[in-house]
Amino acid sequence: MGENANTCFDVTIIGGGPTGMFAAFYAGMRDMKTKVIEAASFLGGKLPYYAEKFLYDVGGIEAITAWNLTKQLEAQARTFEPVIVLSQLIDRMERLADGTFRLTSRTGEVHLTRTIVVAIGGGTLVNQTLEAENAERYEGRHVHYSADSVERFRGRRVLISGGGDSAVDWALTLTNVAEFVGIVHRRETFRAHEGSVAQMRKSPVHVMTSSRIKEIQGDGDRVEGVTVERLETGENVLLRTDEIIVCHGVRPDLGGIKNWGLEIQRDRIVVDSWMQTSIPGIFAAGDVAEYPGKLPGLIAGGFMEGPAAINRVKAYIEPGKEVLPIWSTEHDKFRAR
Repeated sequence: MGENANTCFDVTIIGGGPTGMFAAFYAGMRDMKTKVIEAASFLGGKLPYYAEKFLYDVGGIEAITAWNLTKQLEAQARTFEPVIVLSQLIDRMERLADGTFRLTSRTGEVHLTRTIVVAIGGGTLVNQTLEAENAERYEGRHVHYSADSVERFRGRRVLISGGGDSAVDWALTLTNVAEFVGIVHRRETFRAHEGSVAQMRKSPVHVMTSSRIKEIQGDGDRVEGVTVERLETGENVLLRTDEIIVCHGVRPDLGGIKNWGLEIQRDRIVVDSWMQTSIPGIFAAGDVAEYPGKLPGLIAGGFMEGPAAINRVKAYIEPGKEVLPIWSTEHDKFRAR
């Protein structure tokens, strides 16, 4: 689907996580000109942050890694060739005289659309960064906030910073892959599941609690070592390290959306049963949406709310036409399969 600066889309979905991707697929089934805008440089929302972790609560799928679910959702979302824009954080919204919307990113890109579906999860995810000398210098190369495969760490010396489930899961996953695995946590106890922590303590993982990564040493291209500070004694320990995985979590931020005039409660956008917000033409779905009886945190919930929002979008842009249910089994694109 082509685009120029004056192209006005039927629906623009802000957020490329599971809810946003499935909503894009469903909008394609409803024959709408669709755009997805994602603030990160990749699709998947939070899923890529724990790529190797298995999920067991997606209906109809016994078990699937977060990475494989992301790839399957992306392939499905691209079925009807929506325009997908990455690395743009939408900040401003204006309603134009003809009733359409103009969206502007934080870096100045402009998008025109007839309707908006906000599907940004708990908000735009901002990494809790590693506060260590020289950390920024190696981010994206040897300091990792997410990783698409364990293979990039095969035979490497890996140090993990964090104390939650993601950090411990990475430590356990890499024990049979990396040459060395260490984990550094500021507190004495881990926040991760007790069974996982017990398993890690019995494994070859080198555990350093009440400690923090203080400095990263390297030649500018490669990391050569890390200085770990023992917080109780002030002692500095040098560890030979090739790669650092940072699992400090992410913090959600609604960003400029908070200034759009939407009704917001508890940092969530209030919607009705059709996912309609307080502003006509703007809808919300997934964890960012708030309504009575909301069950947060389940991907399956977003898979219902996304199509519900899209159905209402269809009714909004075609007000004189009855919007009937639609199923993939009756869609021309899938009949020949």
